[in-house]
Amino acid sequence: MTKTCANFSQKCGGCPLLATSYADQLAQKQARLQALLGKFAPVEPVRGMAEPWHYRNKAIATFAMRQGKLVCGLYAEGTHRVLPGSDCLLQGEILNRTLEAVLAAARGCRWTAYDEDRRTGLVRHVVLRGTRDGQVLVTLVTPSPNLPGSRNFCAALRKTAPWVASVVQNINPTTTSAVLGNREKALYGPGHVLDTLCGLRFAISSRSFYQVNPTQTEVLYKAALELAGLTGQETVVDAYCGIGTIGLCAAPHAKRMIGIERNPAAVRDAVANARRNGLRNAQFFCADATEWMMQAAGEKLHPDVVFLDPPRAGSTPECIGAVARMAPRRVVYVSCDPETLARDVAFFAKQGYRAQKFVPVDLFPHTRHVETVVLLSKGEIDSKKVRVEFSLEDMDMSGFQNDATYGQIKERVLQQTGLKVSSLYIAQVKQKYGIIERENYNKPKSENARQPKCPPEKEAAITEALKFFGMI
Repeated sequence: MTKTCANFSQKCGGCPLLATSYADQLAQKQARLQALLGKFAPVEPVRGMAEPWHYRNKAIATFAMRQGKLVCGLYAEGTHRVLPGSDCLLQGEILNRTLEAVLAAARGCRWTAYDEDRRTGLVRHVVLRGTRDGQVLVTLVTPSPNLPGSRNFCAALRKTAPWVASVVQNINPTTTSAVLGNREKALYGPGHVLDTLCGLRFAISSRSFYQVNPTQTEVLYKAALELAGLTGQETVVDAYCGIGTIGLCAAPHAKRMIGIERNPAAVRDAVANARRNGLRNAQFFCADATEWMMQAAGEKLHPDVVFLDPPRAGSTPECIGAVARMAPRRVVYVSCDPETLARDVAFFAKQGYRAQKFVPVDLFPHTRHVETVVLLSKGEIDSKKVRVEFSLEDMDMSGFQNDATYGQIKERVLQQTGLKVSSLYIAQVKQKYGIIERENYNKPKSENARQPKCPPEKEAAITEALKFFGMI
């Protein structure tokens, strides 16, 4: 069954596969996974949703002015043109209703949308986070701390949307494409909402990383725990742990759980989540995952199971090498990008860790994205008795050089700097360093069109990403 959306024809970009039947979407994802991963181990059928609609527990909308009237909605893909609307087929229905209420309350306060060129106006974006029991966190993003009428806004919003549990003001004065800034203050409520996942309670704030599809996240995490084979006696490491979701789901089934996350706010949330759920065997470190794993491997830490859930760019060769030196019995790798997963599985194979099976889960119906969890182990060999010699010189870096897609470069830049960069800007920087590009990336669409040039701060960020992937 397919559905129609008014903004789909205007290329909002949120659900590019909307016109494709869900069965065909799953078949396409299965074929892609088989082509990329099937050479390593069996790929199970993609675990899809019974009802693949209104699954998202997070929504981001941008404010704009249309004929003197405040509107909000999604950007048209690749533009800063706002497509007004609050009837998204992917967002939870309660989020759509909340978005309508937010807009009505903002209009009642006579707020104006922020103008990027003139740098005038009061509100930039609104970010909504929902829970399974119907509570919603509303985050208003403003260019300055000044927000006249905020009390009236909260009162009006709560009157029409009593399910709103908290309202937060996030201050983002930057001129980058990052939605959220670093400063926040609660206008109403505690500044977070509580959600239930795999029987545990997690606090979600505006900047928390939390999977957007709770139904399928439970499917994914349960598959990861099954592959981990925990008995209650293991030491578990959860790298790239965020607010602790995977590690804390594993903690009741392990002797000790160690989580590593470089975002200080996320680490604070993870510690609070452990305390909230009475999990005293969980410990968290605020550190870069690669650096911490390398140091821990040097100090002879030998966990039984390592969970890896890296960003879309995948893990790093140093981190993979450190995991191999730790010699866990099992590595459970959760990936949101099959291409970087294939690359990293190949690197693990060079260290003696072979993929046993892949379990794909469709967390993002009507998009091209798919999550996959894989078990890596050394088979019947007791990995603790195997001495692993590793150096960067021994590792084949060609996967990083050849497989860094535009999407991976964009993801790396966004994670490191908060900047969003276009394919055109990436192509310009690659061309500067002598990396051959396809012609259509580098030419304007017409002879008279003026081609935008990559700003210096974005060029520096792209250059860092190219160096990270070993392309320059």
